[in-house]
Amino acid sequence: MNEPGMQSLLDQETLVERVESGEAPRWVQRHWETFSDGLLGERNGTPFPCFFGVESVQQGDPLYTACPSMSDRDALLSLRDTLLEYLDTYQDHSERASLVTFFRPPERELSEAEYHESLWHVLQFLHLHDPEPWPADIPTGPDDPYWEFCFGGKPMFPTCRAPFYETRKSRYCPVGLEITFQPRALFENLDVTADTEAGQRAREVIQGRLEDYDGVCPHADLGDWGVEGDREWPQYMLSEDEVQAPDECPITVTREHPKPGAVL
Repeated sequence: MNEPGMQSLLDQETLVERVESGEAPRWVQRHWETFSDGLLGERNGTPFPCFFGVESVQQGDPLYTACPSMSDRDALLSLRDTLLEYLDTYQDHSERASLVTFFRPPERELSEAEYHESLWHVLQFLHLHDPEPWPADIPTGPDDPYWEFCFGGKPMFPTCRAPFYETRKSRYCPVGLEITFQPRALFENLDVTADTEAGQRAREVIQGRLEDYDGVCPHADLGDWGVEGDREWPQYMLSEDEVQAPDECPITVTREHPKPGAVL
């Protein structure tokens, strides 16, 4: 952790030091500024909806990395290695240590559809180059209430911010794609899964703040893992324009391991 370069796994203190010293590229600086402003600021007189995320950033819990491309093979292999290091070490750092990944902005403005494609390209690449098999207790078909993205043998919830959001500002990042990886164990450790009373209370508070913060009703795709009728994958990158969002989950998951010819 905290080795030279922005593609390594960084704690928040080190990230801030590199941003303030000018060591970090300008696009990483802008990502951190909008991320911290979004989590720690207010909109419509309301703090950021996820109070767990707010407290986590206030206390310096998250870990961070930067990825210079959403498609370059070497950049995504480096992200894979950083994500594996994160899974091995995050619990020693903090029980609330998610991994916030800043992607270098594209050279041209992308449409919402292109950002959806970019997200699923990243997740498909990670799956194809995962050194661990897909967990035996997680279905491989995304159209199953118990499906969720897995990597390194761990179920996790990757959630995105991106530039195309106009109304749902809680998901807005003016710089480029941002993915926060959160292992399911993180939610279990906080006792805020959907099957707990604390989890249900947390969801009610978060969705109430979400409506005030965004100024619109919570997205119809928001749901809970394992609940019949809810699906996990559309929540990773909520749609702003339904026409540009995928109708089916654009990932192919296999239990075959190791995967032959894992190249995209």
